[in-house]
Amino acid sequence: MGLFDRVSRVVRANLNDVVSKAEDPEKILEQTIIDMQEDLVQMRQAVASAIASQKRSQQQHNQAQTEANNWQQRAQLAIQKGDEGLAREALVRKKTNSETAASLKTQLDQQSTMVDTLKRNLIALEGKISEAKTKKDMLKARASAAKANEQLQNVVGRMGTGSAMGAFERMEEKVLQMEAKSQAAAELAGADLESQFALLESGGDVDDELAAMKAQLLGGAQDKAQLPSSAPADKATAQQASSPEVDAELEALKTKLDQL
Repeated sequence: MGLFDRVSRVVRANLNDVVSKAEDPEKILEQTIIDMQEDLVQMRQAVASAIASQKRSQQQHNQAQTEANNWQQRAQLAIQKGDEGLAREALVRKKTNSETAASLKTQLDQQSTMVDTLKRNLIALEGKISEAKTKKDMLKARASAAKANEQLQNVVGRMGTGSAMGAFERMEEKVLQMEAKSQAAAELAGADLESQFALLESGGDVDDELAAMKAQLLGGAQDKAQLPSSAPADKATAQQASSPEVDAELEALKTKLDQL
């Protein structure tokens, strides 16, 4: 393969690629309909011209045939009058016009065939253009839908991989973290408040219990002081109660209670 052929193929390939990328289906469809309309106008003009030519040929054929008939009648008249020379001249003119009429008849038949063909082609072209117009609207709608879907997919693709979507996801994660911290702080505050109330409640129980012990101890001491000395059997108990160790422990407990 020569260098020129390779370069030519590369150039044609690049040109085809450029043209293919530049082709807009909607614009191409519109231009195609315009081209077909122009072809239709030219076809109608051709049919009209062929019909006009056919009519002229028909008129010329009719005229030549009429002239041939006239010269036939004149030849007969000359024979009747006994003028053979004039009759011969009339027959020569008749033959010329008859030949012209025959030639025009052949031409007229060909023109009739051509006109019929042109008319059929014109009807077919009109049908194709009507069908093309219908398909054009449908294809334009499909092309617009495909283009819109492609643009949508490109936007979705950019959102999935682009920096904007990444920033959106980061902000979403940050908001979730802020909500988690806020919830944790609320739970901690609630737990601290509960512990404070629990401490107050437990402290009240201890104070009540200490007050009850103080009242009990003081009440027991008063009862013992008011009791009269009785039977000898109670002396040992009284002695134990008034022993120095017991008295010292009792005083220590009182002192501790007074300090509370």
